[in-house]
Amino acid sequence: MKTVDILAPGPMMPMVLEKLAEQFTLHRLWEMDDKEGFIKANAHKIRGLATGGHVKCDSAFLGQFPHLEIITNFGVGYDSVDAKWAGQHGLVVTNTPDVLTEEVADTCLGLLLMTVKEMPQSERWLRDGEWVSKGAYPLTHTTLRGKKIGIFGLGRIGKAIARRLEAFGLEISYHNRRRAEDVAYAYHETLASLAAAVDILISVAPGGPETHHIINADIFKALGPKGIFINIGRGSAVDEKAMIAALQNKTIWSVGLDVFENEPSVPAELIAMENIVLLPHIGSGTHYTRGLMGQLVVDNMTNWFSGKGPISPVAETPYKG
Repeated sequence: MKTVDILAPGPMMPMVLEKLAEQFTLHRLWEMDDKEGFIKANAHKIRGLATGGHVKCDSAFLGQFPHLEIITNFGVGYDSVDAKWAGQHGLVVTNTPDVLTEEVADTCLGLLLMTVKEMPQSERWLRDGEWVSKGAYPLTHTTLRGKKIGIFGLGRIGKAIARRLEAFGLEISYHNRRRAEDVAYAYHETLASLAAAVDILISVAPGGPETHHIINADIFKALGPKGIFINIGRGSAVDEKAMIAALQNKTIWSVGLDVFENEPSVPAELIAMENIVLLPHIGSGTHYTRGLMGQLVVDNMTNWFSGKGPISPVAETPYKG
């Protein structure tokens, strides 16, 4: 398959690039001095794109490649790829589901516990010597005992989170675009209804136009002054200005965030707050899981050009063979 030209618009895991380069003629666009010149001269050769959330693959970008067949995306979220346009133009888009589900669910539970139990703050209390100078860390105002949990986005990861929460003996409800037939959790027709009914709202929502700023001032008001918001999904689903205002005005109690709207830029107002927990998008961040994700990128590309079809096509570009 060395005769097949593929393009990596931006940096990817070395393992992914090495394995792709072994099987294909791989072009590394981000390393080129004249990127536009390369595309003009070689766009007709490119049949595959290997990319990730750090590169915007919109219709204007994808439309430059007349013989493009497949876009293999690193990550379960693929909002940086215009998958709808791709599907309308006969292209296949793949992502990396399943292999990161358990890892992200683990991270979510850790983030939830850190936020509710104020673990980062209490650790700083110890490290700063305040346990010795001031005594025991103040009792926290929050606990998981008796709390109702709402999950926005009960897909693979949302269900894995829910299974873990069941072990804590917590009441779980959820909101999706449609009811899930394989769970017994209470379903809410609207996100506002879910937020009003729970103490802790966990967002596992994907990015994209449909969810942009869907978690807004009204949702935070519904969650209430004792409410806690956890985001392990996409930062773009949250109106960050509204969230900051809700925290400053004590409309909600606290947040635990692993994702942000304009990563890696995090609003200074959030960084200045002591009663919240912020993580640098580490949801799937282990060598083990990222390795599985990278291998799936490679396998999707290899399978496609071997005539076997994609392994994990996204909903907008179903493969019928």
